[in-house]
Amino acid sequence: GQGGARPQVQEQKKQLKETDALEYLNKVKQQFGDSPVIYNRFLDIMKDFKSHAIDTQKVIERVSKLFQGHQSLILGFNTFLPPGYK
Repeated sequence: GQGGARPQVQEQKKQLKETDALEYLNKVKQQFGDSPVIYNRFLDIMKDFKSHAIDTQKVIERVSKLFQGHQSLILGFNTFLPPGYK
């Protein structure tokens, strides 16, 4: 068990730092070092999301497909999502 859910956890989620995102990007880059196409595709998905071309649900679908078989990357990505999304 994780113990009782504390309100602080929610706060922490909101305050994910830029460094967390950069660390995650580095992980993705390393994971797909031999196929930069996947890394670049991921960056494209993020660009689309930032420019509101796609919504959160679409981002999740695309990233899950892109990182299929790389559970740790998918789980890592989940930490950047708004509460209620997986």
